[in-house]
Amino acid sequence: MIIEVCAESYEYAVKAEKAGADRIELCKDLQLDGLTPDYESAKRTIDTLEIPVFILIRPRGGDFIYSHEEFELMKRDILRFRKMGCKGIVSGVLNIDNSIDIKKTKELVELSRPLEFTFHRAFDKVNNPLYEIENLIGLGIDRVLTSGQKEKAIDGLVLLKQLNSISNNRIKIMPGSGINKSNIENFVNFEEIHGSFKNGF
Repeated sequence: MIIEVCAESYEYAVKAEKAGADRIELCKDLQLDGLTPDYESAKRTIDTLEIPVFILIRPRGGDFIYSHEEFELMKRDILRFRKMGCKGIVSGVLNIDNSIDIKKTKELVELSRPLEFTFHRAFDKVNNPLYEIENLIGLGIDRVLTSGQKEKAIDGLVLLKQLNSISNNRIKIMPGSGINKSNIENFVNFEEIHGSFKNGF
């Protein structure tokens, strides 16, 4: 099982690597559910760590419906972080009805290549997850980070297992939110899990 640790600082990323993390998702402002990290922190983290560093691209808190200016910033940020040497991009865009914005998400995926692309927890806002997972597969997205549309992944296990089954190895389903040492055994059937793991793993 690959353990991806969500880190909002260089210092925590280093600590997570030493503790045995397999990959870092770097962001800032976790109290806002994570925003795009600062360039300086990202460069230091990418240059220092031996494990892969994925970068969250999310310009603000709130919903996942972005203005033209916000979307252009997201695209510029992807190019900048890709040039820095990160190994993956974590992002996603929704329409006003909370369906996946296929056109804009496709643009982000194509800008990110050849890096891996994770569709983030915007997925937990969609109205028809079993339909939308097929859209993500069609876009060639590598994985989706989801809590199974519940606040905590442990409460979303039914949907998570359903998504894992229908994905049939066409996309990785990566549970995240509230996973810790006391409940991690519930996620052994998933290839990857995500969390901040403040108390270890």
